[in-house]
Amino acid sequence: MQQIAVVSGKGGTGKTSLVAAFAGIAGSSVIADCDVDAANLHLVLRPTRERVTPEPFTSGFLAVLAEARCTGCGRCGPVCRFAAVLPGDGGKPAIDSLACEGCGACGDVCPEQALALTEKQAGMLFVSETKFGTLVRGKLGIAQASSGKLVNLVRSRAMEVAVQDRREIILIDGAPGIGCPVIATLSGVDAAVVVSEPTVSGHHDLERILALCRHFGRQAFVVINKWNINQEMAQEMEQVAVAQGAKLLGRIEFDPLFAQAVAAGKTILEQDADSIPARQVNQIWEKLTAGLKK
Repeated sequence: MQQIAVVSGKGGTGKTSLVAAFAGIAGSSVIADCDVDAANLHLVLRPTRERVTPEPFTSGFLAVLAEARCTGCGRCGPVCRFAAVLPGDGGKPAIDSLACEGCGACGDVCPEQALALTEKQAGMLFVSETKFGTLVRGKLGIAQASSGKLVNLVRSRAMEVAVQDRREIILIDGAPGIGCPVIATLSGVDAAVVVSEPTVSGHHDLERILALCRHFGRQAFVVINKWNINQEMAQEMEQVAVAQGAKLLGRIEFDPLFAQAVAAGKTILEQDADSIPARQVNQIWEKLTAGLKK
């Protein structure tokens, strides 16, 4: 099977819309939304049913108080460097789950062993059926860390589904930026489609994400979205991309149809298959798949 990750050095470049369109063109594929901090691909693909029961994602630890054993001695509060041990009812402490880092210091000083660490639920994993194939996505909890670990879990489940259903393509919607979730997204993929836009920040972040692709030995393919808002900048970015070893897939022009499609919960091809941007997306997909066959 082939794994294609769509990434961007910054948010708002249109990568999720492009992944949704790719899913529509590919037909029956496995789609993985690895932007676990703000997953939104399901808003366009509109899952029809959950394939399996949503699975809790655990990461890190949380201090839990056994109230029956606690004598309210107050030793735990002063040792917590994260101010997670708060005054509770009856002189006994309460644990702020958002502030607790799971270090275990409170349990170490508790003479009654009333405080212990337990695995913390940090999010959820969903496997859903959509009109274009199976969608695997993660949802990281509020103020939770380990987004890279959840991305790995999403990709692992996507691989399992692809093997089980004999799918040849896994389409991955990556997180913006170059941090842990993006690194976890790029690991082991066959191609990284980098979506950028012709702005000053887009130019800067294109260079950053291309450098990340080179560092991990991933072949980068570049798409300039909204290219007609600054044609001179778009041309300059394409030259930079080629100089850094990336391959150009094409340009997509700015069109309100994209916003209309998202508002309607559709891909750009469903919104208007004969529109210029829809034809450009089709051409980009054809060029990408042809390049992967070589």
